[in-house]
Amino acid sequence: MSVTTKKAGLSRRSVLKGAAATATAVGASTLGAPMIWAQNIKDITLRQSGTGVSAFNEIAQKVKEDLGFSLEMTALDSDAVAQRVATQPGSFDIADIEYWMCKKVWPVGNLQAMDVSKIANYDKIVGIFKDGKLTPESTIAQGTAPHTVGFVEAVDGKEFASEQTGFMTLIPTIYNADTLGIRPDLIGRPISNWSELLNPEFAGKASILDISSIGIMDMAMVCESMGEISYGDKGNMTRDEIDQTIAIFTEAKKNGQFRAFWKTFDESVNLMASGEVVIQSMWSPAITAV
Repeated sequence: MSVTTKKAGLSRRSVLKGAAATATAVGASTLGAPMIWAQNIKDITLRQSGTGVSAFNEIAQKVKEDLGFSLEMTALDSDAVAQRVATQPGSFDIADIEYWMCKKVWPVGNLQAMDVSKIANYDKIVGIFKDGKLTPESTIAQGTAPHTVGFVEAVDGKEFASEQTGFMTLIPTIYNADTLGIRPDLIGRPISNWSELLNPEFAGKASILDISSIGIMDMAMVCESMGEISYGDKGNMTRDEIDQTIAIFTEAKKNGQFRAFWKTFDESVNLMASGEVVIQSMWSPAITAV
């Protein structure tokens, strides 16, 4: 819905110069912002749709203090964010998406790339997001390496470029990581391997992420840690690797290993805080929250 500013004939949407993108990778979140006219800035509210990982009231408060406009945040689960970006472009101005979502949503054409010449600290963005390597000796990560979806050839480009260009899809601002979260007060011993998620000791008290594109990676970490499967590339599994992984977790589910499955930041926190779950795959900010 359009919100009219104080200047007659000037709608909210008319002062927004397209919608830029925000994203979260395995370990990173990105933020971009639409262009707005300075003289109308106090009348503008930009709407951000994203996950609970980055929907902090403190960020909105700082935006108001430093930049003058208002930031309205909506926290959704990852799949809902991807669906909104692809099908409801009029419902947001900033999309806080994750890097793995890019191949799903960017080709739709609802997002606009950012001119790197206008990114003041572009030279300070680490190599992981530019060429895939933190250092020249680094090995490029498995999964959706950020640099593979980080650039397009033009501001309205829909196909990803194979190297850095003048147009960046996403800017990293928040680093996040998937790991095992535990209740040490209830477990009473150290946990150091992903294989512990399927340890019968925790039957009925374990949980795992119910977002397929991320959850399958966590499942692979468990299977690899158990010594059951050796993956060529966990981010691009073969059909046989997928079948083996799903079979192991299907059997665990039938045996009552899992108390529940979670899709949102808040769900993961509540399961652990209540004591219903003592071990689960989690996002690092959620572990801090518990």
